[in-house]
Amino acid sequence: MPEPEYFQAEAGKHDRWMVSYVDVLTILLVLFVTVAAHGIQQPAARHDPLADTKEKLQRQGVDLKVAPRGLVISIPQAVLFATADDRISSTAWPMISGIAGVLRDMPNKVELVGHADASPIRGGRFRSNWELSAARSLRLLELLTEQYGLLEARLSIAGQGPYSPKSSNDTADGRASNRRVEILILNDETLPDFQATAAWPARRLAETGRHEHP
Repeated sequence: MPEPEYFQAEAGKHDRWMVSYVDVLTILLVLFVTVAAHGIQQPAARHDPLADTKEKLQRQGVDLKVAPRGLVISIPQAVLFATADDRISSTAWPMISGIAGVLRDMPNKVELVGHADASPIRGGRFRSNWELSAARSLRLLELLTEQYGLLEARLSIAGQGPYSPKSSNDTADGRASNRRVEILILNDETLPDFQATAAWPARRLAETGRHEHP
C-alpha cells in the first residue's frame, strides 16, 4: 500500500535539507584550506650581502677570491711597497681609493693581513718578517681610515710573517707571490647601525680625488 502523500512531501524536504547542509560544510572546508594556505609563508630567499661587493671589485680588476669567511683581496707587495719598506707607494693610491670606495658603503668588518716571504731580513728598520708584515698592514689601515674615511671600529690588522704562503719560497716568483697584503671582507654584517658617511666629511671627498696622503 503506498504511503500517504503528506509523508512523501516531508521526506523530500528532509533530503533537500541534508543536501544544503553538506554544501555548507564543503564551502567551509574550502574556506579553511584557503586561509591556511595563505597563512603558510615561504621563507624569503637570503640575499648574499657580498654579492654586489664582489661584482664591484671584479670590475676594478683586483685579485679577488671567495673564502669561507668572506671575500679576500690580495695586493702584491710590489704594488704597495718598496722592498723591506712599509711606506705605501703613491702609485698604489688610485687602486686603494677604488677599493675604499666599495668598502666605505658597506657595514662589514674588514681584516688587513700582512704577509712576507721566508727570506731573512738583514739590517734596515725591521728585525723580522713578523714586524714587516704587521707594519705594512698597519700602514694600510692608516691610509684607509685617515685618507679614505673608513671607520676604525670596522678594521683590524694582523701580521702573518712568512707562515701563510701562497706559493713555494724556493723560487723568485713564489717568494714574490707570498709578499702581499690581504684585505678580508667578513661575511657578517657586524655593524647594523652603520652609516656610510659617518666618518667621511666633504673635505675628504675633495682630497680623495687628488689621492693625497696626509
